[in-house]
Amino acid sequence: MDGFDMMDSGTDGPIVTIRKADAMHADFVLSNVDLAFANSIRRIILAEVPTLAIDLVEVIANSSVLPDELLSHRLGLIPLESSNIDEKMLYTRDCDCDGYCERCSVVLTLVAKCTGDQNVTVYARDLAVAAGAQLGNPVLSDEAGKGSIICKLRKGQELNLKCIAKKGIAKEHAKWQPCAAVSFEYDPHNKLKHVDYWYETDAKTEWPKSANAPWEEPPAENEPFDFSAVPTKFYIDVETVGSLQPDEVLRQGIKYLQEKLATVIAGVNKTAGAGAGGANGGGDVNGMDQDGYGGARSPDMGDANGYRNFNDGYVTPYGGAGGGGAGAQTPFGGYGGGGYSNGWP
Repeated sequence: MDGFDMMDSGTDGPIVTIRKADAMHADFVLSNVDLAFANSIRRIILAEVPTLAIDLVEVIANSSVLPDELLSHRLGLIPLESSNIDEKMLYTRDCDCDGYCERCSVVLTLVAKCTGDQNVTVYARDLAVAAGAQLGNPVLSDEAGKGSIICKLRKGQELNLKCIAKKGIAKEHAKWQPCAAVSFEYDPHNKLKHVDYWYETDAKTEWPKSANAPWEEPPAENEPFDFSAVPTKFYIDVETVGSLQPDEVLRQGIKYLQEKLATVIAGVNKTAGAGAGGANGGGDVNGMDQDGYGGARSPDMGDANGYRNFNDGYVTPYGGAGGGGAGAQTPFGGYGGGGYSNGWP
């Protein structure tokens, strides 16, 4: 428990205690927040932080035992260096090029051939990035510095591939996922009873204590259950695949969460504004906006007794529907009523 605290200005905001951190791993405690906020952080760093991954493969030659489709799939799962990808690269959909260019993609090539009697193993390190590319180098996290195995070649077999790496998120495909795993735990002593342990004799002896249990006080013997208690401390362990460092994954996740919340707030404000009046300043007629459909509400019923005078034509956003009296008016003329209207009878 030798972590250190990072907190915002004031004690009312989130408090982060970092317990362990390195280039591919971060273990921290997030407190003074609610369950929804903590879980939203977990979900967004798993699915919506962009990285770089091979998306297109042009097979020039492949005489290995692996089919083109399987080879392409294996290449797509190789982690690629993606630091500051938001600043350095566009999504393909946002680029004005015809297919791909240096602004929205990175080109990698793989050329390998077995000419001797010994089999040749092709590793991720054999992927060559185009000269001048700021991103896209394969992540080599093993001690030998070779990276993951792509395939093996026998005598006479060869590979000649052109790979196009693009920016994406894990909601589109898992190959863009920046994290290998994100563990998430709260209430290690189960004081809130959110978990129902199966046991034969005694749950305390049959279930081992969580590694996070020393960070919280255990419940007292025969302590009454607090029905109003909610979790406020969350133990999160982020393990990346190496394309991004854990601190950047978390910073990017918070940024995208803020953008999503801002979009929701803007949408709510826009809807509330539309319900108050038309886009052109028009008021509300029978619960519907004069310029469109505005805020949703039932039509007003009219008179002091809560009922509309059915001798008058009902006024819709497009005009009136006739009653027993004077004809109602539409953009194309009048209709309905007991007599003739200004349009057609």
